[in-house]
Amino acid sequence: MALCQEIAGLICSAPTRKSETKKSLWTHGLFWQKIVKDSDGELSDDDPIEDPDFQPNFADDSDESYVDVSMEEEAPSTSRSTQLSRKKSKKRKRTLKTVPLEEAEDTLYPYSFSVPKKDARRIWKHEDIEELQVPAVSFEPPEALQSPFQYFKMLFTDEMIDHIAYHTNLYSAQELGDTIKTSPKEIEDFLSILLFMGVFNFPSLEDYWHHESRFSVIADIMPKKRFQLLRRFIHFNDNQQCNNSGDRFNKIRPLFDMLREQCLQIPSTYKHSVDEVMVAYKGTRAGNLRQYIANKPHKWGFKLFCRASSSGIIHDLLLYQGASTFFNTTLSEEEQMLPLGAKVVTTLCKTITQPRLSVVFCDNYFTSFKLVKYLDTSLGVKCIGTVRPNRTGGATLMTDKELTKKGRGAFDYKAAEGVIAVKWFDNKCVNLLSNAVGVMPLSTVKRWSKESKAKISIPCPSLIHAYNEHMGGIDLSDMLVHLYKTPAKSTRWYLPLFGYVLDLCITISWLVYKRECGQLNQKPISLKRFRLAVAHSLKQVNKPASKVGRPSSSSPPPSKKRHITRPSQPQPDVRYDSCGHWPLHCDKRGRCSYCPKGSSIKASNRECEGPQICPPKMCRRRGELQVPEIQALPESTGTPRRLQLERPKPP
Repeated sequence: MALCQEIAGLICSAPTRKSETKKSLWTHGLFWQKIVKDSDGELSDDDPIEDPDFQPNFADDSDESYVDVSMEEEAPSTSRSTQLSRKKSKKRKRTLKTVPLEEAEDTLYPYSFSVPKKDARRIWKHEDIEELQVPAVSFEPPEALQSPFQYFKMLFTDEMIDHIAYHTNLYSAQELGDTIKTSPKEIEDFLSILLFMGVFNFPSLEDYWHHESRFSVIADIMPKKRFQLLRRFIHFNDNQQCNNSGDRFNKIRPLFDMLREQCLQIPSTYKHSVDEVMVAYKGTRAGNLRQYIANKPHKWGFKLFCRASSSGIIHDLLLYQGASTFFNTTLSEEEQMLPLGAKVVTTLCKTITQPRLSVVFCDNYFTSFKLVKYLDTSLGVKCIGTVRPNRTGGATLMTDKELTKKGRGAFDYKAAEGVIAVKWFDNKCVNLLSNAVGVMPLSTVKRWSKESKAKISIPCPSLIHAYNEHMGGIDLSDMLVHLYKTPAKSTRWYLPLFGYVLDLCITISWLVYKRECGQLNQKPISLKRFRLAVAHSLKQVNKPASKVGRPSSSSPPPSKKRHITRPSQPQPDVRYDSCGHWPLHCDKRGRCSYCPKGSSIKASNRECEGPQICPPKMCRRRGELQVPEIQALPESTGTPRRLQLERPKPP
């Protein structure tokens, strides 16, 4: 009991001066030695009585986090050498050393009863790991191929079309006071126009309806003003309900959620890749939702993280919106401590149906030693990926200079805790981490050699070949999306994302169709023909056919007369070229093509000599030949005059 009181009194004592601090520290040291001697029956080597060279360390006052420890002061000695060394140490400039509080406490109290810390350093050995045997995937073949429209409807469902029609009417009522009265069938027509525009690209949207460049495939579906009205008010969420939400993609989130549900239902392989996708957008209305990535084809845009199979079929996706990216995702405490790339891969891998048989591939933006270990321990998913040198977990590999001296194809590897770190030199050194595939068996790859001016074979580790084979799924999908891209240039930032959803549905449905064609040994159609087939089906399916011929007597008269587009007038260069265009007499009379309605001259029996250039019928007033003014001949008076050509009289 007395011993405990003495310990408490020494600990609670707070010296105020430096000399008192040194004295108290000296007392503490003697006191702890006494405890050790009484408990162990032995005296330590640094006994101040037995050992005259014992030199205690004194510390100044410090704050809570760091302690400044001065140089060690020598103990008093009667020898001359000791005095000289003491004088030299006094002349020497004293420096301060900053150490953490835990190390200072260990220095001040060397005999404290604390549990020794376990060495956390990993032991890397020059050994290979076993390869994970991933079973081959066998999908159940369908009984017969479906139409392209049915494959498209597997992803862009009727629910999504009804959702767009409802919120478009709602938004127009909020803005105008009345709805624009659109319907799901009209939204399908609107989607078919967008799909056609992705294949037949015009400089401007108005060019599809302009009389000089009219494209009947699109212009006959919907009038231009109606298309512009739908494009102006198309909406995907209620603005009044999502103004206070933490989701920054609230205007387009429902569409992405419905698409994600359909993507998760597609059967996948056991090998997945995780990468980022950029949706091009250069506007400023989206704020810092717009990201910049220098090495992308589209440097400005919205960033998405996707998980796909090696065939390019996307099975899961995640919109990046900064700190609130995982606002609707439940993360454990250990997952919250992971960096952004590791959290993205972990979130996307949670939806894998058979994680114990799956391998995920990712690049150096995501890969780290912590991610590889966490995926294996928490989800059972193996990982292979390129990694930055400071994320290998402390693997002691050869330097880039040493591998370069060995030549192309040289590699080094170390393994620890079931994870192998490999550095391989090709054109430059690349680092990889893997717990699914090791180095052996070695394979060879062909590379161009400048010295021999021919392709040579260089050795390649097994995990390099696996990475190159299965990592390109996201890039393949992105390339197919950009082949026929929906025009979505607008000041409203969510329209490019809507165009990406439409193009992605076409791409994924075509890849699923192509996979089933391979199972049935049938030749698939191209992506362009597939997109056009879907567009034609959206325009015609479940819609009444247009009536041809005269209406019956029982049918009510039409409420509005359809506007008939008059033939375009020839260009001035053609009209005034003085070549042809003579009015000819014809037996059959017809209405003049140029006279407005209500004109006094409504019929004519004359037509142009070149009907392929001019309209077929022209009246006398409109058919007068006009030629540009010309200069008179040199022998004339030189006064400009207009040539008056005499017209032939009808027989």
